Amino acid sequence: MVSKNNVTEFIFTGLFEDPEVQRVCFVVFLPVYLATVVGNGLMVLTVKASKSLHSPMYFFLSYLSLVEISYSSTIVPKFITDLLTKIKTISLEGCLAQIFFFHFFGVTEILLLVVMAYDRPVAICKPLHYINIMNRQLCHVLVAGSWLGGFFHSVIQLLITIQLPFCGPNVIDHYFCDLQPLFKIACTDTSVEGVIVLVNSGLIALCSFLILVTSYIVILVNLRNHSAEGRRKALSTCASHIMVVMLFFGPAIFFYMRPSSTFTEEKLVAVFYTVVTPMLNPIIYTLRNAEVKIAMRRLWGKKENSGVE
Repeated sequence: MVSKNNVTEFIFTGLFEDPEVQRVCFVVFLPVYLATVVGNGLMVLTVKASKSLHSPMYFFLSYLSLVEISYSSTIVPKFITDLLTKIKTISLEGCLAQIFFFHFFGVTEILLLVVMAYDRPVAICKPLHYINIMNRQLCHVLVAGSWLGGFFHSVIQLLITIQLPFCGPNVIDHYFCDLQPLFKIACTDTSVEGVIVLVNSGLIALCSFLILVTSYIVILVNLRNHSAEGRRKALSTCASHIMVVMLFFGPAIFFYMRPSSTFTEEKLVAVFYTVVTPMLNPIIYTLRNAEVKIAMRRLWGKKENSGVE
């Protein structure tokens, strides 16, 4: 347990050691994080305020945006402030909290993407029964199940972490707390724990990705019976989801489904899925979705008119 540890805080090596490069990263990543919060927050607000976006797809999208804000906020604010400090420290308790919430929101996002992949085949393959199948009660159950799945996954990760003994050194070769970097500095053999993490994290990502691929194969097969216009609309709707899936699952599978290494590429891949991807999601869904763009224009138009009045 935690009481067996001689270490009370950890030191991050960070992304880069050069102070000048760190300052450049601060200037780059701060606007990216602000864009993540504003973009996803605007998506949540637009879906909640617009009557035209009350379908199950947008219901799930609003929760996905909420999770994106939470997921990014678990890592990025600490990472950005550390870019301006010489010694980057975090307490043992803070490290445990970061691991829990990082995996909690990360797996919740994965499960929400799987839920959205279930929603699309139903909408395309059974359009007449779509509203009855994807009723409001089922939508709430699916969202709640995603949050619960993320919670149980994170509890397992946390139980693994708190049993690791740390007796020094306390330098984590990363810019945030995660299990693989901690395994490298634990004062015990962590091969069994590594297998558990591989099963708990890597296989969740891999199996979810295979489910997503299967759902889109079903869609493509079914689209053969649709008109050219119907195929175009269906593929346009699905394209945004496919792009988000590839951006999220590609780095995640790379990170967890391979042996641990000391390559700096590991940190760069982590930057992509903790900093960059959460910002891209609202951009992708907005640019490729006419309904969202129209709803946003109406929402801002109402605010401007109310401001004039």
